[in-house]
Amino acid sequence: MSIKAPRKGENYELSVDLNSEYREKRKDAIKRVIASMTVDVSGLFPDVLKNMQTDDLEQKKLVYLYLMNYAKTQPELVILAVNTFVKDSDDPNPLVRALAIRTMGVLRAEKIIDYLCDPLQKCLRDENPYVRKTAALCVAKLYDLKPELVIDNGFLEQLHEMIADSNPMVVANTVAALTDIHIAASSQPSISPNDPALFPISSSILTKLLIALNECSEWGRVAILNALARYVAKDDKESEHICERVVPQFQHVNGSVVLAAVKVIMIHMRGVRREDLIKQLVRKMAPPLVTLLSSPPEVQWVALRNINLLLQKRPDILSNEMRVFFCKYNDPLYVKVEKLDIMVRLAGENNVDALLSELKEYASEVDVDFVRKSIKAIGQTAIKIDAAAERCVHVLLDLIDTRVSYVVQEAVVVMKDIFRKYPSTYEGIIPTLCANLDELDEPEAKASLIWIIGEYANKIDNADELLGIFVDTFTEESYPVQLQTLTAVVKLFLKKPDSSQGIVQRILNTATKDCDSPDVRDRAYIYWRLLSTDPGAAKAVVLAQRPPISIPRTTVAPALLEELLGEVSSLASVYHKPEETFVGKGRVGAESLQRKTDAPDDRFSTQKALQTVAAGQQAENLLDFDDAPAVEGRPSGLAATEVLSHTPAAANLLAGTSSNPLDDLVSIFGAPATPAPPSANSHDIFGGLGVNSAFSSGGTGSLGSPAVQSPSVAVPPLQKNQQPEDDLLGLF
Repeated sequence: MSIKAPRKGENYELSVDLNSEYREKRKDAIKRVIASMTVDVSGLFPDVLKNMQTDDLEQKKLVYLYLMNYAKTQPELVILAVNTFVKDSDDPNPLVRALAIRTMGVLRAEKIIDYLCDPLQKCLRDENPYVRKTAALCVAKLYDLKPELVIDNGFLEQLHEMIADSNPMVVANTVAALTDIHIAASSQPSISPNDPALFPISSSILTKLLIALNECSEWGRVAILNALARYVAKDDKESEHICERVVPQFQHVNGSVVLAAVKVIMIHMRGVRREDLIKQLVRKMAPPLVTLLSSPPEVQWVALRNINLLLQKRPDILSNEMRVFFCKYNDPLYVKVEKLDIMVRLAGENNVDALLSELKEYASEVDVDFVRKSIKAIGQTAIKIDAAAERCVHVLLDLIDTRVSYVVQEAVVVMKDIFRKYPSTYEGIIPTLCANLDELDEPEAKASLIWIIGEYANKIDNADELLGIFVDTFTEESYPVQLQTLTAVVKLFLKKPDSSQGIVQRILNTATKDCDSPDVRDRAYIYWRLLSTDPGAAKAVVLAQRPPISIPRTTVAPALLEELLGEVSSLASVYHKPEETFVGKGRVGAESLQRKTDAPDDRFSTQKALQTVAAGQQAENLLDFDDAPAVEGRPSGLAATEVLSHTPAAANLLAGTSSNPLDDLVSIFGAPATPAPPSANSHDIFGGLGVNSAFSSGGTGSLGSPAVQSPSVAVPPLQKNQQPEDDLLGLF
């Protein structure tokens, strides 16, 4: 019987070679292990560890690289490497000393942390600056693992002393380490202002940082500039001094250095009082920002997001640089969209013609999304610049003449906004818009044209016919179109009651009986009640004067804008959101922030809800516009909620522990009034009121009594003895 030889895999062969007596064979085996790290080679840990003690620097680097990747999988064996690390930290070669201390800091193994302190103490005082700058970063890594060890061994005091180091790279790495420790310590909930881990920047530290700024590498400059952004200047002279020392960094080739310098200037410019210096700084900021636009698309997009933020604070920074933001044919869509937004921000009377010409060209591109955003930008320009509105309208009419479906539809949406900004100014183009009715198949475009028809119903002869098209297909349309159709028909009736009586009755019947959207039904009931009780009030509500729209100067709140300007060149300035919303424990972090923001309002919101119900029984009648007098001697407003909160149900409701809030409300305020029984007879939808008397002042004709066949939605006429408790359910 033959015995099969044991199977020898690749790991077995590597293990044999790692233990070979020949140095070159061992080194070659280590290289093969490193090349195989995409698969699991953690079983070779002891064999690789044996090759640590060598004079070959290349082999030592390879072994250390392996240890960094597999120390977590073999925590018990890592301690075997401690002696070699300690020995290498005393090696005459500074590269070996730095390599040993860097690797020990990266391993993140609990068992070797205590052995790291003595070598780290020596390396922080090493004569070679390369070793010192490596050791400085190692302190930050050690703080992340075991903060008390860093404080007890006095590493923080040593780092503060190293800020005065003669080598600028040591200073930069020390600042980076202290900043990381400062951020980690600041995130602790119960941090003391005098905690040694905090890194307050004093005037003496400021001087040292400004001296080292021009001498260190690009990433060292970013670290120092971020520290300068945290410094609070004592007076305007110090702010001016910092700005003057940082301005030369605008010429750096690295975009991160440029943006960090812009951040420092924007922060410290707040303390500058001299107007001439502010104008000078703003003028010097433009060229480096323009230069960033010649970067690759990804870097360009980050620059554009930051530029967008800067322009919201200081629109004059790039006021003469509109042309550099014109889109190139090979720009990705995300870059083009940002450029469009910035172009609209920079638009003014002096450059609007060039902008409109460019946007018109974009509207003939093949990318549908880009075309839509370009047309939208034309509308934003018209709203922003009054003098250019007519030119924008002519460009939009030219685009409508192309008869391209998505172009026409987006142009109609934009024209609706222009009509809202300039009412009764461009009525002559309404026939052109109505002629393109058949081209519209998107809900937003349909809703926009319906709004225009309803708004100018008294000036469009066949408005009832145009709206009749949408009434015929009412139940098939999307909810926004249904809502807009309903409002437009009511506007038409209020402006032309003689000719539109049938259409308004038809749409109210359809909306209340056949529509499955509660929003549409509720609006139809409200209009029905308004028209049946007080047509004058209906006119005041439906035909109310609306304020003209405008483009907000900023897309974020002023306080948030100031915060984001302090985060320029970080993800916060790219997302235009505070870092707390996306940094932390994933979604949990963002949700906890939202809860923290909303928490103070929760109790107040509950009290307001109780206050609304406590105000009187009329609160249940959502459509009753009469103001009932308060009952004498009964508390109202928030005082009513204080009285009510003595009941257990209200206490549960306010505390947020209620299992059934509706039942608690009923138990607090008693059962609702019994609604009036529905009438089985058909009634006039306007409550039996003659429209001739209601509209007599306007000289309009008589309106008939359209019948509603369904008893479930019949509206009983309002009687003199009708009680306020007859709410919506009682009416229908």
